[in-house]
Amino acid sequence: MADITRRLGWRHLRGAPTAHVRHHRSGKLVHDGPGLSFWFRSLSAALSEVPVDDRELAMTFHARTADFQDVTVQATVTYRISDPAVAAARLDFSIDPDTGIWRGAPVEQLGTLLTETAQQHALAVLARTPLSAALVDGVTSVRERVAAGLAAEPRLPATGIEIVAVRVIALRPEPEVERALRTPAREQIQQEADRATYERRAVAVERERTIAENELASKIELARREEQLVEQHGTNARREAEESAAADKVRAEAEATRTVRLAEAEAARSVKLAEAEAARAVKLAEAEAAKQVRLADAEARRTERLTEAESSRTVRLAEAEAARAVRLARAEAEAAREVGEARAQAQSAWLRVHADVDVATLHALTGTRLAENLPHIDSVTVSPDVLTGLLAKLGARE
Repeated sequence: MADITRRLGWRHLRGAPTAHVRHHRSGKLVHDGPGLSFWFRSLSAALSEVPVDDRELAMTFHARTADFQDVTVQATVTYRISDPAVAAARLDFSIDPDTGIWRGAPVEQLGTLLTETAQQHALAVLARTPLSAALVDGVTSVRERVAAGLAAEPRLPATGIEIVAVRVIALRPEPEVERALRTPAREQIQQEADRATYERRAVAVERERTIAENELASKIELARREEQLVEQHGTNARREAEESAAADKVRAEAEATRTVRLAEAEAARSVKLAEAEAARAVKLAEAEAAKQVRLADAEARRTERLTEAESSRTVRLAEAEAARAVRLARAEAEAAREVGEARAQAQSAWLRVHADVDVATLHALTGTRLAENLPHIDSVTVSPDVLTGLLAKLGARE
């Protein structure tokens, strides 16, 4: 449905992309196309809105087969309006200029046309098909016949309609007939189930008999083996008692022999330990005495070496100190002599340089040398009296 708004006696229409709008004014086509937006006056405008999107039309109808059985057909037809101008000329797609609502029911008319056309072709093919064949291959045959019939229908292109697809969803008989058709299959399935049950029971009985026979044979064999087991237990007990007595005798003899051998070995070991302990004590005493003698000799030699080394070191230190003092005295005398000669040469050179200089220059040099040796002076204050006297002297000189 188009969206129409009002502004001061004018109307503005805004269409959807899937709606083809045709605007006539005074019998002339002014706007034509999908998704348009324009202003118009309601008193002089004739508007039509044709949907151009794919639309689904679901239909359900009854038909009769060749053996006079009623079936229900469920189908869906997908169509679209391929020529909006032709459709607007053949059907009433005009809309109200104030509300944008169709004045008529063009979509219902198209649905009725397609439903009746499809139903006509479906009835024709089912009327020549018995019920059993219709239930097996009826969906395919009805779909093909309806699609071919709609494609060959001349009124649809003349109305601007294009069939996109045809689908037949189901083809069902009446409930009583459907139950009757299901009965033979159910009976056959039940018979197969009963036969399987009987065969399973027979196999179970046969297996139970075999199991009972096997259990009886197992019991007989078990009793026979139990008898053999009792006899074998008695034989084993007697043999075990005899072997236990012989083993106890052998064990007692072995224990006595082992005790005697252990006593002899313990006595021999005690003697050997006493002898070894005495020999070890003697060796330890001898080693300790030799060690004390070696330590005393080593200490004496070490003391002697230390005394000799200390005396030698003291003599070397005294000699080195005396030699160092002599070298220092000689170096100081030589340095004093060189410094005196350097000063004498410098003084002679200074006197030679200033021998021919006038007295004023010597006074200036003396003032410079005196200024170099004066302490640092941050500021000098000159009083007016001093400044006046200096200026007077300068004027007198000039």
